[in-house]
Amino acid sequence: MMETGKDKTAHGRQVERVLWIVLVLNLVVAASKYFYGLASGSASMQADGIHSVFDSLGNVIGLVGISLAARPADAGHPYGHSKFETYGSLAIGVLLLFAAFEVGSSAVEKLVAGTYTAQVTPMSFIVMVGTLVVNLFVTLYERRAGKRLKSEILAADAAHTLSDAFVSIGVIVGLGFVVAGFPMADPIMALLVTVAILASAVGVFRTGLRTLSDHARIPAADIARVAEKVNGVRSIHAVRTRGTEAEVYCDLHVLVDPQMTVLAAHDLGDEVEGVVAAAFPQIKEVLVHIEPDTAAERAEG
Repeated sequence: MMETGKDKTAHGRQVERVLWIVLVLNLVVAASKYFYGLASGSASMQADGIHSVFDSLGNVIGLVGISLAARPADAGHPYGHSKFETYGSLAIGVLLLFAAFEVGSSAVEKLVAGTYTAQVTPMSFIVMVGTLVVNLFVTLYERRAGKRLKSEILAADAAHTLSDAFVSIGVIVGLGFVVAGFPMADPIMALLVTVAILASAVGVFRTGLRTLSDHARIPAADIARVAEKVNGVRSIHAVRTRGTEAEVYCDLHVLVDPQMTVLAAHDLGDEVEGVVAAAFPQIKEVLVHIEPDTAAERAEG
């Protein structure tokens, strides 16, 4: 078995740096939308502000999760702590569900009671457009960082922030309808905010559960194609991968000449591990099973 020597501590520090920057920006956005929505009586602006508050809470959870995930392997966790990042992303999903309930229930109350209190001014649009620009910047910044660092928490939070941007667009449209004489549009847009939050939660849960259910991370054919290029390898089968996007564990069976010595087979296995790890940087460990190239072994593949 081979470890690639990836510096998990450096990975954690980079993710934490991104989360701190996003946290500050989300707090500014949340305060701007919520307090102006409160002052103007706009349910959709308040709802959007609450959504952004949960964005910020998600950042805090992300910071805790990545701090735990960056801890090295120990006797109790021989495969490391990387799945704590996944647990953190699922916690963000739970927060989104609470946010959806808070936003949706408030909108329903206004629709049932028929109380439409939104007061739209030019400042309403300035606040919403300004926060929308910030949201779009945060989404792009966090999505790029998530792809570069292969971080589930950053990917989940970027998706959430993108949904927040679409929500802001919806709020702006709703305020436009209020100005045009349709005050009911404000709580209706708040309900659309609820749907967007729920959709974001579903995406977060889907990503996290793929990791926890040991969903294959890399196509087996891609790994086999790389391993089969090593001189002496006759065939590859039983290729498996699991783990997080940033930390993948791989094992595979390598069929070799039955007359090969143990030492030669061992050296060949080391070479295969090195080639696979070099081709797929996200792989943390590679485990090679050496087997004789016989009809029985080929049948098992």
